[in-house]
Amino acid sequence: MNLHSAVQYLLFLLIVTLCVRPLGGYMKRVFAQERTALDRLCVPLERWIYRLAGVDSSTEMNAAQYATAFIVFGLAGTLFLYVILRLQQFLPWHFPAYQTTPLSADLAFNTAVSFSTTTTWQAYGGESTMSYFSQMAGLCVQNFLAGAAGLAVGIAFIRGLARESSKTLGNFWVDLTRGLLWVLAPGALIGSLLLVWQGVPMNFHPYAAAKTLEGGVQVIPQGPVAALELIKNLGTNGGGFFNANGAHPYENPTPLTNLLELLAIVLLPAALTNTFGRMVQQRRQGWMLYWVMLFLFSCGLIALHLSERRVNPAIHGAGSSAGQLQSGGNTEGKEVRFGTAGTVLAGAVTSNGATGSANAADDSFTSRGGLVLLINLLLGEVIFGGLGTGLFGMIMTAVVAVFLSGLMIGRTPEYLGKKIGPRENKMVVLYALTGPVTILTLAAAAISTRAGLAGLTTNNGAHGLTEIVFAFTSSFANNGQAFAGLSANTPFYNILTVIAMMAGRFGLAVPALFFAGYAASQKFTPPSRGTLRTDSLSFAILLIAFLIVVTALSYLPVITLGPVLEHLQFGI
Repeated sequence: MNLHSAVQYLLFLLIVTLCVRPLGGYMKRVFAQERTALDRLCVPLERWIYRLAGVDSSTEMNAAQYATAFIVFGLAGTLFLYVILRLQQFLPWHFPAYQTTPLSADLAFNTAVSFSTTTTWQAYGGESTMSYFSQMAGLCVQNFLAGAAGLAVGIAFIRGLARESSKTLGNFWVDLTRGLLWVLAPGALIGSLLLVWQGVPMNFHPYAAAKTLEGGVQVIPQGPVAALELIKNLGTNGGGFFNANGAHPYENPTPLTNLLELLAIVLLPAALTNTFGRMVQQRRQGWMLYWVMLFLFSCGLIALHLSERRVNPAIHGAGSSAGQLQSGGNTEGKEVRFGTAGTVLAGAVTSNGATGSANAADDSFTSRGGLVLLINLLLGEVIFGGLGTGLFGMIMTAVVAVFLSGLMIGRTPEYLGKKIGPRENKMVVLYALTGPVTILTLAAAAISTRAGLAGLTTNNGAHGLTEIVFAFTSSFANNGQAFAGLSANTPFYNILTVIAMMAGRFGLAVPALFFAGYAASQKFTPPSRGTLRTDSLSFAILLIAFLIVVTALSYLPVITLGPVLEHLQFGI
């Protein structure tokens, strides 16, 4: 690893670590309704929203009510966006000469579910499909609303572990509103202004047609790019204004914008570990979760860097680490503006979070590099992950580790003073099985049917299998990035990826909320000599080992037949 790459990686990790405590403390004050610097502006807006919506902010919800509100809100957002997409040709700022990709019913439905679940899976090219109105009133609005809804669920989950003898987890509408006004709106405003400063467009100009030196005509899309770009990352949504996503110079023009956009993806999910520690009044618990996330992220980052620094033996001599033809390693599909290091960092960030805002072609990564991206997704969105969802994913995994360790010592498992009994275990098992059942079942359906195999227009064999598995894994993880070799804009994939998105959004959040509800109803059990400490180095090691073993047990066969076999066949 050269000095430039190491400095870039270390600087990113240092900035994230330094921001964890202040951001975590700020979000704790926001959702505990303690005083903040934005109260003078936000409190009047909050009260006005409650009056307009008829929300009683003093009424709290139990787990079932909170989960119902979350699901209904997501489905309402889906319907709202679907109507906009189906009618966009009749709405303002639609340029039929340039937006030529038809929005069929299945594609519009897929896109609506995608953005309302923070997946932003794109089976279309943004600049050739979406009008400015659809981008702003539809997609951008859902980036805010869906991101805030995920954050609300994460906060409710934390409350369940922090409370005792309580039947409620808070009020979904209050958490949603405060997440929008105090967290996402100011963050998006500041970040968008920084992007505009760096050259990201923010206008409603018609597309420009420029004559090239060769005499041809090049269409240059314009639009409100900056407004969409920052919130898609901050709300852990993804999805690009342009088909090339984060590799497009209008979305991501400079190395500084690359850094800012990657930080926007990670900062809030990372800071929620500190919010968790503060709310349960055990800050060491939050830091333990953060260090586990950081360790796993760093391991994936190093593995991805090493894989992409290797040259392609089909171009240069096999066994070489670099050569004159590929002095930068595997540079295919990578933006020369960012180099291998900038692309590797983006790959690690986007695959570990729920924001597939890639700045390079994932399909061009080496087989080992693609394996790293896939494993990051298969781990279950626990390394930073989505806004709110990443935290409860890691904690649900920690609960399973607590349960297994309790069996080893013959003691009733406890986590944060709450006993893990039969009903809690049912929710944990349901949470843990949803991923493998969904991903593997849908992948099996794709590789065993003509409609599924028809999507493999570029590759087949081991790489084709990887493309299919990656698509359903990314959809389930509400991530959205994909290997470009899979042509997914067909009724088959538009419907099956919707199933994966819905399972990843609601199939995980509902068991987590019920688990939190059961925990909130319990009294705290004082620690004793036999209590397993869950804020120690030994438990962190146990948690890491458990994550690796469970992922391997669930997905090792398909990983072996996909990227591992591809590496053995071609040596890349």
